[in-house]
Formats: sequence, structure tokens, C-alpha cells
Amino acid sequence: MKFRNAVLEYRLRKGNDQFVPIYHYPEIELEQILARRECEFFVKDGITYKQLSSAIEENLFIIYVEIYEEGPVDAAILTEDGILLEVRELNSLKGYPLLTSEYLTDHLDVLSTLGSVYTYHQQQEWERDSAEIDEDRKAYVLYVTATGYSITD
Repeated sequence: MKFRNAVLEYRLRKGNDQFVPIYHYPEIELEQILARRECEFFVKDGITYKQLSSAIEENLFIIYVEIYEEGPVDAAILTEDGILLEVRELNSLKGYPLLTSEYLTDHLDVLSTLGSVYTYHQQQEWERDSAEIDEDRKAYVLYVTATGYSITD
């Protein structure tokens, strides 16, 4: 496997075309890097970063970000075994209601869900808007909007 010893680095935009490393993850599994690259947002220490682009230099994967917003640090969710994935309705007026959540066994399962344009919950079709990795809460979040299509038995 070519990327057996992969490293992930987040770089923050400073000024027009200058980027500085802010977080470094050595010895991270490739599947987790790919799941993180699928996320338009990254939350750590109360700061939400928006992904600008990504790159790869040999075994170094880079995600370029800018600060999107700052807020309080959310408490980590007590977790079961596995990786928490929440699916939330993209509706700020309602506080991004939780549609469903589940614990997945690995990052390929996370990536499979985050990478889908459409998902189905509560007998309805939902379209992907964006995703985030929230390190403060130790969760991935998929934001979706209802398409209006209902599944009938």
C-alpha cells in the first residue's frame, strides 16, 4: 500500500497566499484522512474551519482551511465503541435537528455515508449539503436538506 505511513496536516490561510501548519496528525490511517477530506468543515477548540482545498505531497496529505467562525468548545459526547456519525437537517432556525445518529465500525463506513449525495431517513429522501468533523464532540456530522421525495411502502 503506497500510503501506509500517511501523515495529515491542516494548514491555515494567513493573508492572500500564505498557509501555516496548525494541526499535524502522524501515523493516521488513510481511511480517516479520506473521510476528513470529504468534510467541508473542521471543528477544533471551538473554532470552525472551512476547507478551501486539499493536496498530497508524497505521504503528506494537506487540508487547507480558513477560519469560518469561533464559539465555545462543545463537550465531547460519551461514546460507545465506534465512530459517531450524526445526520442533521440543515436548518439553523431549528438548531440543526438531529435526524439520526449511529456508531460506525470504521472510517470506510463514515466515508461511504459522507460521500453519498442522497440518504434516506424517516421515510424521506435527504440531499447532502455539507459535512464536518467535530473533534471537540468527537463526531462526524452530515448536514442534509429534504428533497420532498417520500418512500411509501
